[in-house]
Amino acid sequence: MKIAVVGTGYVGLVSGTCFAESGNEVTCVDIDEKKVEKLRAGKITIYEPGLEKIFIRNLSEGRLTFTTSLEEGIKEARLVFLALPTPPDEDGSADLKYVLSVAGDLGRLLNEGDYKVIVDKSTVPVGTGELVAAAILNVLKERGISDPESLFDVVSNPEFLREGVAVDDFMKPDRVVIGTASEKARNIMNRLYAPFVRQGNPIIFMDLRSAELTKYAANSLLATKISFMNEIAQMCEKLGADVDMVRKGVGADDRIGKRFLFPGIGYGGSCFPKDVQALVKSASLVDYDFKILNAVMEVNDRQKSHLTPKVLAYFGNDLKGKKIALWGLAFKPNTDDIREAPALVLIDELTKHGAEITAYDPEAMENVKAQIGDKIKYAENQYDAIEGADALVIATEWNEFRMVDCEKLRALLKSPVIFDGRNLFDLNYMRDCNFYYVSIGRETLVPVNK
Repeated sequence: MKIAVVGTGYVGLVSGTCFAESGNEVTCVDIDEKKVEKLRAGKITIYEPGLEKIFIRNLSEGRLTFTTSLEEGIKEARLVFLALPTPPDEDGSADLKYVLSVAGDLGRLLNEGDYKVIVDKSTVPVGTGELVAAAILNVLKERGISDPESLFDVVSNPEFLREGVAVDDFMKPDRVVIGTASEKARNIMNRLYAPFVRQGNPIIFMDLRSAELTKYAANSLLATKISFMNEIAQMCEKLGADVDMVRKGVGADDRIGKRFLFPGIGYGGSCFPKDVQALVKSASLVDYDFKILNAVMEVNDRQKSHLTPKVLAYFGNDLKGKKIALWGLAFKPNTDDIREAPALVLIDELTKHGAEITAYDPEAMENVKAQIGDKIKYAENQYDAIEGADALVIATEWNEFRMVDCEKLRALLKSPVIFDGRNLFDLNYMRDCNFYYVSIGRETLVPVNK
């Protein structure tokens, strides 16, 4: 099939590349000329494991092309995917200006006899599909097009990509959700996704509004699990229980499952914070008080600051001149995404108290530099970051941080002190290392004289 993907951000670039990988002819459209030039030259603009290899292959084989012209991009396309940003507005609602602007442009470009399926891939509030259809129809009617409804259908096809494993998620989805009332659009979407569900995972068809709500509901429920376990971790610290044991006991229940039960210093990224906030706002617009999700956001905001008082307490509330090493800047491992990253909250709070921070992250340092500049120092590797530091703080659970050499840590750190916001290390191992070790929802280990 011939596909246009409008927007080459995270979702657009992953979707376009993966559709091309399955044999489709994909044209990606973006108004950023410099970005398009880079992509045409084979320079990928996001970090996502496994993406670059198939991006280069499909680019070189001509199945994946890039343009700044919407008219050129959609000219021969049967499907037009809208993968545009929907950032939170000041009141928490999703800003639809980019989506609706492109919808108006499509109304100026659609021609009689050339039916297209317009697919909302962006995460959008319930009712957006109807707004997109209305925006296109209004322009078509202004142009005097006869029977404008026959030229297109609007479909909702929310993405469920996890940063860090997005290629696998796209190529082998556990489900594909499609919202449409059109039999013609349904058949085209079914054919498009058939190669991706050969192992039997479902393509779930539903109405447009239900599909739009499904994405918000899924992300909000996952965010709720995270905040719930972070509250359980708080209780463990007060009651002397071990959150790892509680997590295993709870996760063994197949009604609950093992995933998203790991405590930490809060969730971040481009999806959970924005989607939870947008669903709460949508609820308020229909006069519904979404109490659970309001609590989820409150808990998450509080959790991002969970380590700060522990660091302050250890140093007698005086961080002036203290050198703190920070491992991890991205909101999660295997991405360079720092949107809503807990590490940024830690940096802000610790530096306000006078701490000097040296950070290391395998992928996200350039993004942090672009955002906060020289507010902190940046190390070449994880061990350079800790040399001469008074303590190590861990904010992201990169795999390379997991297998540490205690003797090397002890030799480089000024003091054997670790504040672990992701529970990377086994308590018995840290006890054997004889470190002062603070984690989330577990016993604080204090060194003993040996």
